[in-house]
Amino acid sequence: MIKRQENNSLVFYYNLLIVILQYNNKGMGLTKTEKFTDAQNNIAQIAKVLGHPARIAILEHLIKINSCICGDLVDEIGLAQPTISQHLKELKNIGIIQGNIEGTSVCYCINQEKWSDITTLFASFLNQNTDNTANCC
Repeated sequence: MIKRQENNSLVFYYNLLIVILQYNNKGMGLTKTEKFTDAQNNIAQIAKVLGHPARIAILEHLIKINSCICGDLVDEIGLAQPTISQHLKELKNIGIIQGNIEGTSVCYCINQEKWSDITTLFASFLNQNTDNTANCC
């Protein structure tokens, strides 16, 4: 009897997974990034990564110290090491920070070239003319 219940549970979860996957492949279940320009996707991806205050705090700290940090950010940011590592990984994935392995630690700093690219990208986006208030509600 127990074996049959286990099999029924597995079948139920398998079927549930199938339904979820089918739902995500219909309509707007996913973001459909191919419908947008490379610039729009790039801005959205960067904004998503920058959308967490811990990542902003990490970047502000790196900018403030104006050098690479090889030590622990736990005391500075106030989060657990695994959490900080995950945030560093996300920042590194978009290239806004770079890391070098030195001995048993990883040193991180701002990637100046990427920082400049992101600054230009966001400035271009945010400086668009919005003075069409005559046709606005």
